[in-house]
Amino acid sequence: MPSSKRANTRRVSASTKRMVVPATGPVSSVRRFGTRFKFISDTIAEMKKVTWLTRREAIYLTGLVLLVAVSVGIVLGLLDLGLSEIVTRFLLGG
Repeated sequence: MPSSKRANTRRVSASTKRMVVPATGPVSSVRRFGTRFKFISDTIAEMKKVTWLTRREAIYLTGLVLLVAVSVGIVLGLLDLGLSEIVTRFLLGG
């Protein structure tokens, strides 16, 4: 193991299993900024790999979602209306 890695870890006593635990300590603000910048650059790199929909596909799929949502809404509305009518007529005697 390189000496630089050995300096950054501490070992548990020899009587227990020789477990290597990373050294803990305060993280400097420079290091945090660097990790945030890396996260943003990694995110941008991943976004460039995405296969985006064409405009036509996006419009088609949006229309399809709206059509299904409206259809399900109408079916559920009619089902609710029918069941409430059944309850009103037969259970409430109205």
